[in-house]
Amino acid sequence: MTAIISPDSLHRLVKLAIDSGAAATVTEAQALFQGFRLAIDFSPDDPSDPVEQATLLTAVALGRRVFLGGVAVTGALDTWGSTPMPLGSALAEAVKALGGKVGGNDAGAPTVVIGRRQDRRDGLAIRTAAAGWRGGLVPAHANLAPEPGPANPLAGMLAAALAINEAFLHVNGAKAAGHRAVGLSLWRPGHDVDWLAGDPSEPALTYLPSKLWLIGLGHLGQAYLWALGLLPYGAPGDVKLVLQDVDAITVSTESTSILTDAAMVGVQKTRAMAAWAERRGFQASIQERLFDADFRRRPDEPVVALCGLDNAAGRRALDQVGFDMIVEAGLGRGHRDFRTLRLHTLPGPRPAADMWKATEAGEKVEDRPAYAKLLADGVLDRCGMTLLAGKAVGAPFVGAVAATFALSEILRLLHGGRVHRLIDLDLLGVEHRTIVAAGDAFAALNPGYTLTGYR
Repeated sequence: MTAIISPDSLHRLVKLAIDSGAAATVTEAQALFQGFRLAIDFSPDDPSDPVEQATLLTAVALGRRVFLGGVAVTGALDTWGSTPMPLGSALAEAVKALGGKVGGNDAGAPTVVIGRRQDRRDGLAIRTAAAGWRGGLVPAHANLAPEPGPANPLAGMLAAALAINEAFLHVNGAKAAGHRAVGLSLWRPGHDVDWLAGDPSEPALTYLPSKLWLIGLGHLGQAYLWALGLLPYGAPGDVKLVLQDVDAITVSTESTSILTDAAMVGVQKTRAMAAWAERRGFQASIQERLFDADFRRRPDEPVVALCGLDNAAGRRALDQVGFDMIVEAGLGRGHRDFRTLRLHTLPGPRPAADMWKATEAGEKVEDRPAYAKLLADGVLDRCGMTLLAGKAVGAPFVGAVAATFALSEILRLLHGGRVHRLIDLDLLGVEHRTIVAAGDAFAALNPGYTLTGYR
């Protein structure tokens, strides 16, 4: 019997195998991804370190959406959870809540080590590396480690996202995967920084944003919320969020959106995410109306917005509705460019309406064998096939990397650092990124802040 397929049910990374031609049918593509497994070894020197725990939780949450054969986690999981996420008291409980499996010896799976250097082994074994505002990965056996710096959980989130990307490259046959050091600095993301070297300019994380508007609550919007949830708020009740979206959660939402699970299908995104934010201790209000040029921010509402829209029409209105600062991220949509991300900080020298004049046409993939078979078998008519082909390929680790950079723009503003007009990078080669500073355009802005719980 042929499985029922719709544009809102297909896993957004399974679509990669269809659009690239790696699988000739949807069933073959799904079987391919069901064969992908991941092992995580949690063995840091200090299992209670909140940055190491942020790395673990992010790796599990992202990994189980990519490696559909399962994520097996071993190590110091009886440790008390020191991250502020609403996931239970012990790490083992949190791992299970996020969809991981505790225990087991999955020797044939690629391995992500969070902790100490390990001996060389067969297969992929990489080690996350996070210190200060810097995060990345190295081969598990390498004598490499980032020099210490002030604790920032977003560095752990970044390290985890880059590690999941590396493991996914490996199972897709990339020969360089696992044999290199890959990392970035969230404090100084330019090319002049060695992310493994200590950076005396990195500040201690002291001030955190207290008033934010999130536009779009899918792939990117939920990654923003996850990043906010990892931050060490001393008084989370001080945080006031406005959450805006018009869509309900579908089956495919879970494949890219880090805070979604199957039980949420059919629920409005605003309401599911507001409930999560309130469990984290934040205040949340919702806006269930379309974001466009007719929208207006009221004077008593947050002046800073994080945008996760995936349509040009909404983006064209970003600098017209009254926000003092908008951090906008966009992700690649096709099977060749889905690892790309581009971040803008607005308002800027160019109007948003000029930056997104029209929706870019994606690559035509309807001629791939899997689409032809869906049409021939009567699973989809031609209209349904066109809708399915037009859906984006998406990987949750790309949105997670984008979210660490987007939140860091606001954190740098609060700590006297540099704000960037543009950050453009491809996870296939992060060393070839483009960074453009915003000068002092936002120097006088107070986005609203509260203090960390670090003492």
